Amino acid sequence: MDFEYYTTPDFEEFPDKLKVLLEANERKIESLLQNRDRSYMNFVRPYMETFEKLDLFFTPLSHLNSVQNSKKTQQAYESSLPLLSLYHTKLSQNRELFEAFSQIKGSDSAQNEVVRLELRDFRLSGVELPEKEKKRLKEIDLRLSELGNRFSQNLLDATNAYELVIEDPKDVEGVPKSDLALAKTEKEGKTVWRFTLQAPSYLAYMTYGQNRLLREKLYKAYVTRAPDNAEVIDEILKLRDEKAKILGFDHYSELSLATKMAREDEEVVGFLNRLADAALPHAQKEIEKLAKLAKEDGIDSLESYDVAFYSEKLKRVELDFDDEVTRPYFEQNRVLEGLLDFVGELFGIAFKEVEVPTWNESVKVYDLQERGETFSRIYFDLEARENKRSGAWMHDWQTHHEDEKKMEHPATAFVVCNFSPSKDGLPSFLRHEDVVTLFHEMGHALHHLLSRVKERFVSGIHGVAWDVVEFPSQFLENFAYERSVIKRFAAHYKTGEPLPESLMEKIRKSKNFLAATGILRQVEFALFDFMLHQKLYQGDEIQKLLDSLRDRLSLVKPPSYNRFQWGFAHIFAGGYAAGYYSYKWAEVLSADAFFACYERGVVKRNMTDGYKQYILQSGASEPMDRLYRKWLGRDPDSRALLRLYDLG
Repeated sequence: MDFEYYTTPDFEEFPDKLKVLLEANERKIESLLQNRDRSYMNFVRPYMETFEKLDLFFTPLSHLNSVQNSKKTQQAYESSLPLLSLYHTKLSQNRELFEAFSQIKGSDSAQNEVVRLELRDFRLSGVELPEKEKKRLKEIDLRLSELGNRFSQNLLDATNAYELVIEDPKDVEGVPKSDLALAKTEKEGKTVWRFTLQAPSYLAYMTYGQNRLLREKLYKAYVTRAPDNAEVIDEILKLRDEKAKILGFDHYSELSLATKMAREDEEVVGFLNRLADAALPHAQKEIEKLAKLAKEDGIDSLESYDVAFYSEKLKRVELDFDDEVTRPYFEQNRVLEGLLDFVGELFGIAFKEVEVPTWNESVKVYDLQERGETFSRIYFDLEARENKRSGAWMHDWQTHHEDEKKMEHPATAFVVCNFSPSKDGLPSFLRHEDVVTLFHEMGHALHHLLSRVKERFVSGIHGVAWDVVEFPSQFLENFAYERSVIKRFAAHYKTGEPLPESLMEKIRKSKNFLAATGILRQVEFALFDFMLHQKLYQGDEIQKLLDSLRDRLSLVKPPSYNRFQWGFAHIFAGGYAAGYYSYKWAEVLSADAFFACYERGVVKRNMTDGYKQYILQSGASEPMDRLYRKWLGRDPDSRALLRLYDLG
């Protein structure tokens, strides 16, 4: 297999080298257009190959800018964005290319889907518009690219800039030892504890820190990060609205849905409101329990910075479960090996660790094999560190496909998380929620790596409608709560003793602990995102919209200083604009699929074989709703989502 090997980019020369590559791609495409005897094989296949070459070159830089951010990566990345934006806009508005694709006929469903999606995207890029409007769209796309990067960099800089230094040992009582070990440092010869806005550190104090004033201080710093993003948001929204109108849509949400499984605004808003209505009465009971616990501590009004702390306390009361107790049983390396073992059995594949160049010594790399043959590769970068973007994600690099010479190319992908790192001789320990996160991102990776589609533009995650792209990740994360799966890797790191059955049962029950409150939170985010793009909001109007949703959906209303939107990277620096609803939309499919494949602790092998064939291996060779019907012979059952959460 012809795998790419990671090398650190030459930052100073990168933009110039990128320019050379883009110019070579343009010459290649021009030569393809000059051939009047065009076919799918001699035109579309080599055209798609230019995109693969670009990804192979650019991905190492974009990836490194997220996982090992520095001034050098920032400068090279920011200098490259205008070149890329201009290049993609020129291609997407090339009338001759559009007309060439209009004349191409594929020989199978995957090839026809490539042509259909390309023609759709050409039209959504304004290929049929007058030159003046085309030019304006180019300017908008370039600026949006720059603004998205600025939003992300502002957020990263603000996250790295803050620290809360605690000197009194009483203020860290109750914080788990492993978190204290990471926070412990020296200041003027005295032991102190340093908490930051990086996720593992922030969550540790918000969940276990008993000093309420310090919790609020840390919370306030977190929800008021990156105030510079207020101006960035205004400009992003203004440009998105203008772009939608140039393309003939009333507002940006309509433009967004043109590439989704959902068809109309009303379908999305109705789905989210029905979900909120189903969750509200259950959530009210959950919050009443938290408020009662807080009152026992003399707190008359439960606040946002109390929720994580009292949620953990309630979990101990109701489930007799402290997530911290399980951490010694979830040593990172063992969890990863257990995950790979389970996935291997589930889908009939094997993982072989390999030694190849990486960007950090903690990164692990595996080749995926089937019947002894290697077909793809995966990189795991799982530990938090400074200058690494927070959160967890899967990033594709190579894509499985055949080129015009019918040579097969493999897929590669990166799985990135921010788990507590090993320190002072202690290994990295995971909370169970970290285990769930790892399963989730692995689900994304499998969707890309198991592809058997020959056409690059619809192979792996490419071409998959955004509101179903979370389907495979959510499907796999459901298994992280199952006893038969947990047994594979849950063993005490010192004694090797397996996780007690009583703790396994508590983990299973914790799956739906405060589930309704969690659903409401996600619905609030999704409605805010979607409604924000149904008309043009600016300045204070944005906060007023968010506040109006909180009045209905936030049973613990955030303090007035909360500026959640400044950190909402999913929609302002990611791909989720007017699409955050996708998490819940896709969860209908994932819940239905999970129940189809797994019943009473038993995997239905014939069903997982079908899931592998029709969902994972088929990429976007056909629309997901059609692939789903091919697999199960029916549409997804929306009741499965409520069943998953024990809400109906």
